[in-house]
Amino acid sequence: MDLNTLKLRYGIIGNDPKLLMALHKAIQVAPTDLSILINGESGVGKDVFSRIIHENSLRKHAKQGKGLVSVNCGAIPEGTIESELFGHVKGAFTGADRNRKGYFEEADGGTIFLDEIGELPLSMQVKLLRVLENGEIIPVGSSTALKVNVRVVAATNVDLVAAVRNGRFREDLYYRLQQISISIPPLRERKEDIPLLFRKFSSDVAEKYHMPPIFLTDDGREYMMNYPWYGNIRELKNVTEQVAVVETERNISRAILENYMNYVPEEKMPTLYSGSGAGTESSITDRELLLKALSMGQMINELRNEINELRQAVTHLAQGIPMGEGHSAGPQTLHTPAHPDYSLIEASHTPNDSAMHVIHPSHDGQPEEEEVFQDSVVVEDEPLALEEREKKAIRLALERHGGKRTAAAKELHISERTLYRKIKEYDITI
Repeated sequence: MDLNTLKLRYGIIGNDPKLLMALHKAIQVAPTDLSILINGESGVGKDVFSRIIHENSLRKHAKQGKGLVSVNCGAIPEGTIESELFGHVKGAFTGADRNRKGYFEEADGGTIFLDEIGELPLSMQVKLLRVLENGEIIPVGSSTALKVNVRVVAATNVDLVAAVRNGRFREDLYYRLQQISISIPPLRERKEDIPLLFRKFSSDVAEKYHMPPIFLTDDGREYMMNYPWYGNIRELKNVTEQVAVVETERNISRAILENYMNYVPEEKMPTLYSGSGAGTESSITDRELLLKALSMGQMINELRNEINELRQAVTHLAQGIPMGEGHSAGPQTLHTPAHPDYSLIEASHTPNDSAMHVIHPSHDGQPEEEEVFQDSVVVEDEPLALEEREKKAIRLALERHGGKRTAAAKELHISERTLYRKIKEYDITI
């Protein structure tokens, strides 16, 4: 069967080379019994390809079974999918009041189309692999294996290679399924086919509802060809039918189409399209978008850590407690290597005041008190707002170190970057 006859028979519109290649491959492998994996986004017509493969194979004349059985793996609950695929015997579980054939047994002698195979649970992937390798199924509640002669055609809209890498899909099953791989291009990669599809869908609506057909203006045509069509042919058909039925105007412009299409501003699209009068086409890859998202998440985490650091520093300075230590009944000692002339600073707390006593070693090696700095640690009767406490702590640290920001940051146990940002934010001058 030549490709033109094939397209006419199955209602396939388009002349894109990638589409024609996929159709040619489907016809070539149809007479074999090899397992086939169809790759393509949702709405590109993977179910049509499964019909092409089955109806051009020797299994189309299967005497038993239903010939082609289609199963959407993503639509079946995980708890019942084994019973749906392989059947069950009476009494296998609550409510199993009789024996029931599964989809594989129904398709015996024919073809089973497993759509959205990437949604299949891992536990079922093992059992599907046994069917592909041995041609055996075991109904739920039975201990007897049944032989089935079924050709498997699977389809997916996810990247199974990435799913294998992430442990969500079995590698052995992947290679067993894709003995032959067919890739269907998305509609946005078949731009020249979009007006042809629009004309076909609009003609179908006009014929069905006895109304004049609709036509695209030049800017409407360009807009449709540059639209991303994430829903592919299904979305295009939906939009065309809506416009044809609702609009009284038969010449459809871009302004009309924008009322029916889920338009995304160009700067927010994964791919930027050149509008009328635009220059070259540019694009942002998925990898770049992911890197931007990761970078933003990292910045948020850094800011969160810096805030936590500063809160801890403010709390400890207000209480006279060194970082990393808890409260104790006796005097607290702060280690301050930033002070070149002192080895220890001891904070003594009394009910009425707060002071810090500078201790340095005497000539005989014993610590000797030399002078007292009042108000080095401020304890307010009423708690200040967090911003005021931060400002006061930063200002005191800078004053103690003569405006040296590196030393002040070490005392506050925060990064210099955080200190610089806070100084600018609170407009602190020393």
